[in-house]
Amino acid sequence: MTGTTSHRPAAAVPGAVRRRGGLPAVVSVALGSFALVLSELLPVGALPGIAADLGVSTGTTGLLVVVPGLAAAVAAPLLTVAAGRLDRRPLLWALAAVTGLADLVCATGGDLLAVLAGRVLLGAALGGFWALGAAVAPRLVPPEAVHRASSLVTAGIAVGTVASLPLAALVGGSAGWRTAFWAAGALALVALAVQLRFLPALPATAVTGRRALVSAVGSPAARVGLLVTSLAFLGHFAAYTYIAPYLEGRARLGAGAVAAVLLGYGVAGVAGNFLAGLALARSVRGTVVGAAAGIAVVAGLLPAVRGSGAAVVVLVLVWGAAFGAVPLSLQTALMRAVPEAPEGGMAAFVTTVQVSLAAGSLLGGVLVDGYGLSASLGTGAVLAGAAVLVAAVAGRRGSRTPQREPVV
Repeated sequence: MTGTTSHRPAAAVPGAVRRRGGLPAVVSVALGSFALVLSELLPVGALPGIAADLGVSTGTTGLLVVVPGLAAAVAAPLLTVAAGRLDRRPLLWALAAVTGLADLVCATGGDLLAVLAGRVLLGAALGGFWALGAAVAPRLVPPEAVHRASSLVTAGIAVGTVASLPLAALVGGSAGWRTAFWAAGALALVALAVQLRFLPALPATAVTGRRALVSAVGSPAARVGLLVTSLAFLGHFAAYTYIAPYLEGRARLGAGAVAAVLLGYGVAGVAGNFLAGLALARSVRGTVVGAAAGIAVVAGLLPAVRGSGAAVVVLVLVWGAAFGAVPLSLQTALMRAVPEAPEGGMAAFVTTVQVSLAAGSLLGGVLVDGYGLSASLGTGAVLAGAAVLVAAVAGRRGSRTPQREPVV
């Protein structure tokens, strides 16, 4: 394995990097992922302000998280098939432009229906990016830099999670929630400008048709991975979508304290992402189980400690670290299950994540409006606990099959 690289001419490597795009191109893709995640999660941090401004209930405002998830779930497989042999570079440009347009529509929408229209646009961009764009990072750098490139794009997700909640809480409390969407739209346009400058041509390496999508989830390991993904995201978003109302109403934290706690959640999420990268080298199943268990424990304990500000803060930080490990660990598990069909596998993963995100947020909204915040947190704990159980049982069964290493 080392012989091939040791006989490569020294001058060939820089040239290859230039043709591939190198670090600037990877950064441009990471900026796109950052803008998308920031835009997707902004309503979570500004939910009370949006609800008051638009004159709807907190649970109904949760549709702003539900709708893009559903749109992304539909868009991911459709755009994967429709992309065919198209160069991925103009597709990434288009997705960044649509992200900016979606934020503009949300920032100027006069009622809930208008803002939801912007969220549909964002969902289409989300589905397209995670099915097609997230897989291009390894093509932009030499083989020895693939891991760093993929981690950088994943870091865009984590930093987007960090920035979205405190940005919405801080800006929403001073300049209004619409200003937060203006800022997210501007960032999307910055990502587009950097991509226009640095992305090289990215011709399709394979055409993913309907049969390829079906075969990508045909193995038992892939189906188990998607089930665990669904349960983990259902549980997380049933509880997490309404974290700001919990902190304000139940934990009785002021606006500044809420923003600080949400910032801490995001920073912990970044740490969780990088810790997951280390833990995955030891055990994929252990990382998945540990992350989902962290969500279940925290969501289950929060209703009981609402009178203690210190306990609430500690649990929210643990929650951030746990969920920070979830996307990378579950994506890694699924890619191990379908290494021969990366785009098909990503499309299935994105669809599962977004449907579960939307369903979890919708379920949480129904529970919040009908039974209170404690009901959404408790349900989230149960669903995340089910993800732990499925992953643990499947891992034990897989370990008894000597010809196949368990995925989770």
